[in-house]
Amino acid sequence: MTDSQATPSFRLAYVPGVTPTKWVRIWHERLPDVPLTLVPMSAASAADALRAGEADAGFVRLPIDRSDLSAIPLYTETTVVVIPKDHLVAAAEEVSAEDLADDIVLHPLDETLDWQERPGRPADDRPATTADAVELVAAGVGLLVVPQSLARLHHRKDLTYRQVRDAPESRVALSWPEEATTDLVEEFIGIVRGRTVNSTRGRPPTPPRPKAERSDSAGTRRKPAKGGTAGGTTGRATGGGRNPRKGSSAPKGTKRGKPRR
Repeated sequence: MTDSQATPSFRLAYVPGVTPTKWVRIWHERLPDVPLTLVPMSAASAADALRAGEADAGFVRLPIDRSDLSAIPLYTETTVVVIPKDHLVAAAEEVSAEDLADDIVLHPLDETLDWQERPGRPADDRPATTADAVELVAAGVGLLVVPQSLARLHHRKDLTYRQVRDAPESRVALSWPEEATTDLVEEFIGIVRGRTVNSTRGRPPTPPRPKAERSDSAGTRRKPAKGGTAGGTTGRATGGGRNPRKGSSAPKGTKRGKPRR
């Protein structure tokens, strides 16, 4: 592991569709003196950018070449088809890839899904980006199959989307160069994995409380209370010197019942 002092700030890459807001907020809470810089990257270029040292770690879409990159898979996204609101597919809750066989399905050059066999009919040209493909869907040129987060990212009022149940899914992972696993990278890994502030990994454990603050436990005898017994219990106030074991009674010499004639 390299010296954490070699990295005065932390650069976090992320690809379209990934929202790192939650993890960035936790970072600022735990390490307020270490600036975190967000570096947006395309899904196709993210892995090479990490290898080139353009970021310390990044959220990428799998698969990537892991020969020199470490990766922690985080979640898998639902795959959807983006369609005009008046399209026939909009009447269904979900569709299959076969249901799109008669439609032109756009496949942008920055596509993130790993297809063995692409659905639908191909367009004459492939759009350069997913954003360009969304514009073509709005123009009625074709449909687009993408991870759900990208459909939300490029949301338009005239478009909607439906789940494609048998399409490949996109997995998002946190990745970083294996030979550059710095202390700050380990810190961010802990945040993403949900480690608490007092986690023993990478942080010293919380010191024990002083003995004076510990509560009495079994085996610790308390000093007898003033006026109490040696066992720590206190007797009841008896008042008047009467024996507390005897109940109250009438004065001696007094007989109960009717007087004799």
